[in-house]
Amino acid sequence: MTINCIAVDDEPVALEMIAAYVAKTPFLKLVDKCASAIKALTVLDEHPEIQLVFLDIKMADLNGLEFAGRINRSDTRRLVRFVFTTAFDQYALEGHKLAALDYLLKPFNFADFTRAANRALEYFKLLEQEHEPQYLHVYANYQQVRIDMAQILYVESMADYIKIYLEDHAKPVMTLMTLKVVEQKLPTTHFVRLHRSFIVAKNKVTAITKASVQVGQTTIPVTEPYREVFGNFMKSWRLPGS
Repeated sequence: MTINCIAVDDEPVALEMIAAYVAKTPFLKLVDKCASAIKALTVLDEHPEIQLVFLDIKMADLNGLEFAGRINRSDTRRLVRFVFTTAFDQYALEGHKLAALDYLLKPFNFADFTRAANRALEYFKLLEQEHEPQYLHVYANYQQVRIDMAQILYVESMADYIKIYLEDHAKPVMTLMTLKVVEQKLPTTHFVRLHRSFIVAKNKVTAITKASVQVGQTTIPVTEPYREVFGNFMKSWRLPGS
C-alpha cells in the first residue's frame, strides 16, 4: 500500500527534513512540499489522491489547526488525515480533535517519524479493508451471478474467458472476461497475480515453493514477470489459520 502525502512547514530546514524522512519510508509518496498552508490548499485541490498531511501548526497567514479545520469542513466526502509537527505541545489536544493520526513534537528524529508513519499505514489499511467489495458480479450461463469473494480459490485465464474456482463448487464459474479486467476488480489485499494466466487468493494458498504455490490440489507456477510480487508475497505469507 502507498500513502500519498504532502509536507507543510514554513521552516525550510524542517520541510526538507520531513521530505528526507518520507523518501526513506517505502510506503509513503511525497506529492509536494509546501512552505505555507495557503499553498497546501491549492495542492490539495490539484491532487485529490492526497491522503496524509505532515502539518506544522504555528505558521503565518493560516496556521495548521485552521488549515485542518478548513479541510475537514470543505468536503466531508474526502478523507484527509494529519500528522501535526510542532515545537509547542499545548496544541496536542486541539490537534487530536481535527482527525490527527499522531502528533510529533519538534525536534523529532527518524524513529519518531517512523512511529507516526506506521500508525498512518495501519489506519489506512483498516480503512481500505472496510471499504473493500465483498462480491464479484459476472455474467455466466446466461444470467448475472454474484460471487462471494471469500469463496474464491483462484482465477484462471482461458484467452478471452476466465474460470473462477470456488470453495465447495465442483465446477468453476466461466465468464467472458479477461484476467486483466478481473484483476482490477479483486482487492490486492486478498488476491495476487503470480502468473500471466492465474490470480490466487492469498489466504487459500496451502503450500509454497521457490517457483510455485499450492491451492488445494492445484499447483500454480510463478513466472518471471511476477518474481518481485512473489517475493513480497512470500515474506508475508502464513498458513491459513496460523
